[in-house]
Amino acid sequence: MQEERGNEEATYRRPATGEKTMETGPARTVVRLMLTNRLSVAYLVLVAVVIAKAAVDSAGADDHGSDYAWLWPPLVTFPVYPLLSALGRTAWRPDTPNWFFVGTVVVSALLQSLVLGALRQAVLARHRRSVHSC
Repeated sequence: MQEERGNEEATYRRPATGEKTMETGPARTVVRLMLTNRLSVAYLVLVAVVIAKAAVDSAGADDHGSDYAWLWPPLVTFPVYPLLSALGRTAWRPDTPNWFFVGTVVVSALLQSLVLGALRQAVLARHRRSVHSC
């Protein structure tokens, strides 16, 4: 199959007929921005390491030490985490389930990874335009 690129959207055509076989949709674009560039992957690895370290530290700590181990994941996902956490506190009031805490950290990391990917794409597109205009 040949790949043709135009205006940030990839379409695949059969060599013999030129018939379109697959188009890039918004879901694929979001996943590509979130998971396939170095900046986003590096950020997601950082968040995964922080969560793993918090899990290991809390398993071997006393009751109060385990609370401090889980302070770091929200800090690493800071700009988005407080907003999503506020939604959970609004829905469940004081007894928010533990799974919501970890889920909020993961969703916050994915949203920030998407923003990092979009920012990287915008910077690279601007750089390409400035290089081609010279």
